[in-house]
Amino acid sequence: MKIGSQAMRDLLSVISEEKTTSKMMQNVHLAPEADEDDLYSGYNDYNPTFDTEDLENDAAFQHAARTSHGRRLPVTAKIPGTSASRPLATGSGSKATLTSSMGRPMTGAIQDGVARPMTAVHAAGYTKAAMRGSSFDPLGQARGPAPPLEMKNSDSSEEKIRQLEKKVNELVEESCIANSCGDLKLALEKAKEAGRKERVLVRQREQIATPENINLDLTYSVLFNLASQYAANELYAEALNTYQVIVKNKMFSNGGRLKVNMGNIYLKQRNYSKAIKFYRMALDQIPSVHKEMRIKIMQNIGVAFIKTGQYVDAISSFEHIMSTSPNLKAGFNLILCYFAIGNGEQMKKAFQKLIAVPLEVDYDDKYISPNDDPHTNLLMEAIKNDSLRQIERERKSMAEEYIMTAAKLIAPVIETSFAVGYDWCVEVVKASHYVELANDLEINKATTYLRQQDFNQALETLKMFEKKDSRVKSAAATNLSFLYYLENELAQATNYADLAVNSDRYNPAALTNKGNTVFANGDYEKAAEFYKEALRNDSSCTEALYNLGLTYKKLNRIDEALDCFLKLHAILRNSAQVLHQIANIYEIMEDPNQAIEWLLQLISVVPTDPHVLSKLGKLYDNEGDKSQAFHYYYESYRYFPSNIEVIEWLGAYYIDTQFCEKAIEYFERAALILPTQVKWQLMVASCYRGSGNYQKALEKYKVIHRKFPENVECLRFLVRLCTDMGLKEVQEYMTKLKKVEKLKEIREQRIKSGRDSSARSRREGNAGGDASYIDPLGPQAERPKTAARKRPEEDDFADEELGEDLLPE
Repeated sequence: MKIGSQAMRDLLSVISEEKTTSKMMQNVHLAPEADEDDLYSGYNDYNPTFDTEDLENDAAFQHAARTSHGRRLPVTAKIPGTSASRPLATGSGSKATLTSSMGRPMTGAIQDGVARPMTAVHAAGYTKAAMRGSSFDPLGQARGPAPPLEMKNSDSSEEKIRQLEKKVNELVEESCIANSCGDLKLALEKAKEAGRKERVLVRQREQIATPENINLDLTYSVLFNLASQYAANELYAEALNTYQVIVKNKMFSNGGRLKVNMGNIYLKQRNYSKAIKFYRMALDQIPSVHKEMRIKIMQNIGVAFIKTGQYVDAISSFEHIMSTSPNLKAGFNLILCYFAIGNGEQMKKAFQKLIAVPLEVDYDDKYISPNDDPHTNLLMEAIKNDSLRQIERERKSMAEEYIMTAAKLIAPVIETSFAVGYDWCVEVVKASHYVELANDLEINKATTYLRQQDFNQALETLKMFEKKDSRVKSAAATNLSFLYYLENELAQATNYADLAVNSDRYNPAALTNKGNTVFANGDYEKAAEFYKEALRNDSSCTEALYNLGLTYKKLNRIDEALDCFLKLHAILRNSAQVLHQIANIYEIMEDPNQAIEWLLQLISVVPTDPHVLSKLGKLYDNEGDKSQAFHYYYESYRYFPSNIEVIEWLGAYYIDTQFCEKAIEYFERAALILPTQVKWQLMVASCYRGSGNYQKALEKYKVIHRKFPENVECLRFLVRLCTDMGLKEVQEYMTKLKKVEKLKEIREQRIKSGRDSSARSRREGNAGGDASYIDPLGPQAERPKTAARKRPEEDDFADEELGEDLLPE
């Protein structure tokens, strides 16, 4: 019988690979040639294993069932992937299977008591077991739930180490969170605790494993966090020691970069040489691919050189930065270095480099919608004020501040005069993409003229802006109005204030200056309206709010004035003017306790202001607290010993407390300040007399008589002292006293007759007059009163001054 060539090759290959015996060949029957071309042959064949009809007559099966051969475990394949044998059809129609050489069950064999279906014969999932009553369960749900997971053994050393590692990580995270929240002390405590637990963890790992299994990343993070927390708490020595532990450990591959942090600490300690050393060491260990980090380190090196005064070395660092990766800070620092060494030409070049630094921000044109699409407009409105746009604004504002400051710094020194220098800076700025700063530089030029007291040049410079665009015109007109207001030229100030308001109705400074001019003309209601409009345009305009409070005081609307100043106090917490105004209003409202409380806050801001101290003394005196009144009056006298009111109060206080000797010092001071007033010298003589020193009193009265020979009180005390002391001069002084009294009567008659009114006015102002003097120690004496309580408007503070707008920096 002929065999097909392909079938023969397959058969020989199987025989060669599997090394079957000749006995196995007895079960192989070759198919006839006639069946080779039958494409559908064998599809109706099935494995004879499933033919159970003749099992009772099968002697081999019955023998295996009766002996132990049938109870053997099935032989499985030892080599994965060995395919099962294919049934080969014979010419007689009998079916036989060629099994694997390793004994793997063939596909379709009975496994676990259930026959596996063959896709060509039965549907997937069908078994004969289902016919015996079992349900269809392809997912095996009938087997019930899975057994519970095996419980972890918490007592094992590995589990303890894992839990300890988790706890260390949690402590590090808590330390970082506390630092970000500003609780530096708690952050340091957490970092220390993490360090202690990490050392325990390392010891445990060394006991049960080799050192290679230690978690170096965890150790690095714990030490780095601990050093950072030490530095944040200004414990610089501990921070440096911790950084040294990291840097010296060769197992930390990138530990050398932390020398930057060590350099920062030395910079804070003002140890600039060591800071430069560590910055350079860090720079050597950072590869060139990290360009941005290297630039920042070089910038730190330049700053450290500036701190030490080594401007040439700093220039080399900043020049390298500006040639490699220019930025605003490096450019500005470069200008400062050239300014320090006085190199004008290099200042110009550095300023041009600063102007050329790319800002990398989108300008306002990007946020203008190209059409009227509502969706696009909504999107533009959403991104106009998002966080990215705010960063762009901050960056642009910082760039403008650097450029303006640099221009103001170098303009006076790069040319023969500051005006020529400003003109050069303006031309350079106009040629850049900061063209809008040119006008601000021109206004700064006018401000510089003002500082030099050159008002005419300032006015001319500002008047050049009258034909500019509305924003610049409004700013210039506002400053012109301010200048004319200071010169008390209210007509010109009003004209320029109107021009500023008409150019830009939303300019709060212009509206404030307009309100000032109206206020100066006495129209307080209209001034209040301008101040309110300025506040509607800019609620943070403190000048308008302050002036509105003053206006309400003028209008006697005290409650509204108090509201204005309390709002202003919430904005300007340490403003002495605001605190004084609030205390003054409470004094007007006759609430001395509140007035005292606000004045105490005021002296915490200006502790050496003698007027505030005397005001506190007066309030305590009115409340009857003499000890506190004396304290504040004495402090006021220490800082300003020329206030007659304070001197008089202190002298009277010592007389009341029977310390006449101490009162003499204050009355002598008053006599030096007002030498033409006899009152203070008579007070000194009276203090000598009251303290029992009659000889000194007599000498003082004689001195007073020589200076003021017509003073009646002085002659009376001379007559009394000479009589008591039995001196011979008593007759002389009695004769002079009678003459002076007679002259006094004649003068009084002339005053009554009104024949010489001009002489009356001169006599009242004469220093020898004695009508205002009452001897504190005489028979009908009483303590000299302090000055009458002044109205709040008469206080030494200029509380009615307007808070004008300052010129822009």
